[in-house]
Amino acid sequence: MELIIRKYALENAVKHNGKAQIGSVIGSIIQEKPEVKKNIQKIKEEVIRIVEEVNSTNKENQLEELKHIAPELLEKKKEEKDIFESLKLPKKQGLVTAFPPGPEKYPHLGHAKACILNYLLAKKHNGKFILRFEDTNPNLVKKEFYEIFEENLSWLGVEWDKLQYASDNMELFYKMGEKLIRRGHAYVCFCEQNKIKQSRKTGKECKCRKKSAKENLKAWREMKNYEEGSCVVRMKIDLKHKNTTMRDPAIFRIIESRHARLGNEYKIWPNYDFQNAVMDGYYGVDFRIRSKEFELRGELQNYIQKLLRLKQTKTYEIARFEIKGVPSSGRIIREMIESNKLMGWDDPQLTTLVALKRRGFKPEAIVDFLISTGISKAESVLEWDDLIIHNKRLLDKEAKRYFFIEEPRKIIIENSPKINAKIPLHPENKRLGFREFRTGNEFYIEEKDLEKIQKMGDNSMIRLMDCINFIKKNNKFTFHSAEYKNYKSHKGNKIIIHWLPADNENKKNLINVEILMPDHEIKKGLGSSYLKKIKTEDVIQFERFGFCKLDSEEKRVMKFWFTHK
Repeated sequence: MELIIRKYALENAVKHNGKAQIGSVIGSIIQEKPEVKKNIQKIKEEVIRIVEEVNSTNKENQLEELKHIAPELLEKKKEEKDIFESLKLPKKQGLVTAFPPGPEKYPHLGHAKACILNYLLAKKHNGKFILRFEDTNPNLVKKEFYEIFEENLSWLGVEWDKLQYASDNMELFYKMGEKLIRRGHAYVCFCEQNKIKQSRKTGKECKCRKKSAKENLKAWREMKNYEEGSCVVRMKIDLKHKNTTMRDPAIFRIIESRHARLGNEYKIWPNYDFQNAVMDGYYGVDFRIRSKEFELRGELQNYIQKLLRLKQTKTYEIARFEIKGVPSSGRIIREMIESNKLMGWDDPQLTTLVALKRRGFKPEAIVDFLISTGISKAESVLEWDDLIIHNKRLLDKEAKRYFFIEEPRKIIIENSPKINAKIPLHPENKRLGFREFRTGNEFYIEEKDLEKIQKMGDNSMIRLMDCINFIKKNNKFTFHSAEYKNYKSHKGNKIIIHWLPADNENKKNLINVEILMPDHEIKKGLGSSYLKKIKTEDVIQFERFGFCKLDSEEKRVMKFWFTHK
């Protein structure tokens, strides 16, 4: 494993002017050895050690070593495989695709994947992409869900050519439904729900099925006068069909709830399969990628399109994936919100797009991650780290670095001179600027760091990051030197920690910081006044802690959400 880590550390260093990036190295290792995710923490520690070694050598030596141990990594990479190649679609230009979410909850990664794949497929074929809200169940749709879908998908970079609402097509659905009834392909069924269920199970038809098209047409036109639950319109197909969705499915039902967009204008609403088939066929959707849960419904939807002489839409069903330990069911999330187990749809434990955005995940990282999961039909359970790797690659390059001192404890370093510490806001991009501190002999360090130091033996060396070195002796701290080379050459125990100045002159420049963790724990501590220069929504890195996104500032407290390590 050490050789694998080293070759990718060298490869990354050669690419980045001699400085390998830890997140990118870990990502490369996982691509080659996915099984290491089980011991990711141990791997991370080893990566950090080897990256420090590699980064301490010059670029010429890095290149020579890489040529020796992994020359293949210097070869020009082959063109990446087309994710849609397995679909074996004809090279047709002008392909029309669609993504039809139900505005019934906040969009999550599963929605995003279906949307991104259909959007990219349309772009690949110079076609058109339709965003369509399938909103024909007034009991579930809410105005806020329409808005959040549009907002979140735009944030991901999706640009639709047409925005549709299925509910705007009610008269079309009625026209198509009546056509099926008139032709004897559908009938109005007054049986109770349990009787319909039993009929579909046993294959025995009810008396409603035997009525003439004329009788059914009359019942259809009177249906608006009936109460909810009194009847449904069913297709007449085959009650013994091997595909259960084909056993005289309901295509219209009565719902008396108020609709989020149309109010009480309608009470007879099309079921999912009917409205989906009509919308796809009538508006010329050529192809759609969707989740495997709809696989059995394809036959029914194509059958409806065939009867109505609409365009036959081809579909390809892919497996759903889950992030381990994350609820995705809208019902379960609602229940957890109501019982205060979740803060809301943007709770940091969730993979809704609003939650990921608020935590500090970049849209490009989410898209890269979704594409990397492929279009397999095999179900999979992924880890948070699978997503984090993609986000960290981007944040490592641009996030400014700051110190956060959790549970601060003051220490005094005897004989420490006054020093102007100038610390870059990014280790590899000096153009982002610096943090400057005028230090005395008093410093704030973290309580857990102080506990570590107290357990270290005499003559141990501690370095305040980018500042000074001091020696521990007889439970006292004494200044040793300022240069990093002295710390590096020290033969005894040693450790590097972060810090903030604690003398009276600097105290006024310190601010209170709170960080909300995914488990709802709030970490509290101190930060420097340089944090005042960042904006809400900015993602930064608190060194030795992790990436965090500024969420708000209240009563002299800067509040962050923890993004990830």
